[in-house]
Amino acid sequence: MSQPAVMQEPVIPTSSTRKRHPKGLLVLSSVEMWERFNFYGNRALLTLFLVNALAFTEAESSIIYGGFLGMGWLTAILGGFVADRYLGNRNCILLGGLTMSLGQMLMFSSAILYATNVPAARMIMWVALGVLILGNGFFKPNISSMVGQLYPKGDNRLDSAFTIFYMGINVGALLGITVCPILGDVKLESGVRVVSAFKWGFLAASIAMLLGTVLFYFLKNRYVVNPEGKAVGTRPQKQAAGDGEADQAQFSKKAITLTVAALLLLIAIFNKIVGVNLLYSFIYSTGIALAGLILSDKSLNRVERQRIIVIYIVSFFVIFFWACFEQAGSSLTFIADYQTDRRLFGWNMPPSLIQNAQSFTLIFLAIPFSMLWLKLQKHKMDPISPVKQAIGLLLLAVGYWIIALQVKGLGNEKMGVVWLFVLYLFHTLGELSVSPIGLSLVSKLAPRRFTSLLMGVFFLSNASGYALAGTLGTMLPPTGEKYEVAAKNGINLPGILDGTVALTDKLQAQLTELKLPSHYPQFAGFTIHNLYEFFMLFVILPGVAAVLLFLLSGLLKKMMHGVR
Repeated sequence: MSQPAVMQEPVIPTSSTRKRHPKGLLVLSSVEMWERFNFYGNRALLTLFLVNALAFTEAESSIIYGGFLGMGWLTAILGGFVADRYLGNRNCILLGGLTMSLGQMLMFSSAILYATNVPAARMIMWVALGVLILGNGFFKPNISSMVGQLYPKGDNRLDSAFTIFYMGINVGALLGITVCPILGDVKLESGVRVVSAFKWGFLAASIAMLLGTVLFYFLKNRYVVNPEGKAVGTRPQKQAAGDGEADQAQFSKKAITLTVAALLLLIAIFNKIVGVNLLYSFIYSTGIALAGLILSDKSLNRVERQRIIVIYIVSFFVIFFWACFEQAGSSLTFIADYQTDRRLFGWNMPPSLIQNAQSFTLIFLAIPFSMLWLKLQKHKMDPISPVKQAIGLLLLAVGYWIIALQVKGLGNEKMGVVWLFVLYLFHTLGELSVSPIGLSLVSKLAPRRFTSLLMGVFFLSNASGYALAGTLGTMLPPTGEKYEVAAKNGINLPGILDGTVALTDKLQAQLTELKLPSHYPQFAGFTIHNLYEFFMLFVILPGVAAVLLFLLSGLLKKMMHGVR
């Protein structure tokens, strides 16, 4: 499929001497668009496929979903390290793209095999997710770090550039969450799901990833260059560090040994003391241990070290953004499926397709947001990046607060789909204030020799957030359909949940067979009885994080040493 838009230059007014963004920005945005088609197309179908084809429970699917996303971002550390030290960004992008296309083909195979052999289909699914995780790790940090390399150090267009890049991400998301659900999330007029259709959604995701990889291969040499016309993202030994920076990181054997020991100790603490499962413990612990390793690098000066600490602090708060934002692919999808009237102008929308509200809104808002940052810069009113991200966290909380008010007292009735659209509107506004600004901040603060690795570190906030999202997704209380299923089978589900009906072994077996809960979920000692309490959890977490980050912004500004 041809992409003529790649050859056009976006005309964005800037205060820089260069009035236009480089053509390489649109090349990278177009490649990222196809990768996001692959990612979001898979995300839209994954939990539904796990529950309806592979017979996992909703709670199990949320844990798998969170672990899959978390590990995908965790391997960004590996991809960033390999690129910075050995292969370069370009080779890692090609390797990651081909690997992810293969992973989606394995998902396609699993979706064929489930009908005759569920255990084998499950095994192939695990392999497929592993391949996708590895591919994402090589692809994601390297294409993001290459955007920053298209511009000279300190260029004030970077916030604008990453916002445009982010628009490409969401064009891909829009396509993925449109095409893959239409092909794969199919329900008959009777409401019966066509489970065999899932395979076509995964096949479309595989083809999209292959298209993006081929596009990058043919356009990278001509357009993906720095302001002097030299290729960016080549093997490390072919690039000069410049600006007086060291060529390589200088980690001592002692520092590496201490990092490994710290990693193992942290995993044990999270798993044995905090009670986090082993996979999520590994994700959380890696971020903390790696932070210490990078700061131990002997080549870092005082300014570089403080700027890296700012990246870590901001990354910590971003965890809470993604933990709440990524309910879109798990709990919010189940709410759309079970307790939402999805009729829109006479069309009963597939539940996974509703996620498209985020991408559709972001595409229309990305350019205005890009121009807003530039206009604020011109009038010297542009807030520093941590303040922008605090605003994003607050907007996320507001979106959940609005929908919490709508479901309060809803009972077993269904809410209108428009309220999910309102929720996603605020989430999109928050996303534009957090994610592209964070990518830009890493590009501006990271020492050049650490660019890809620190981009991977920043993505660890995504990994930890997604892992936390999986845990929080299991807090979803029973929705209307659960009570209907229980009533049809003569089960007094409200009595069981309230503890007024004794839970016998026979009754527990019946609940397990019907995928019904035996108790209300609990979080931090609080019992979640209904959707209002569930949504308020996502009001409090990002709301408190927003306030704390804003209060820290003055200190962070000093530690950024002139970078905004």
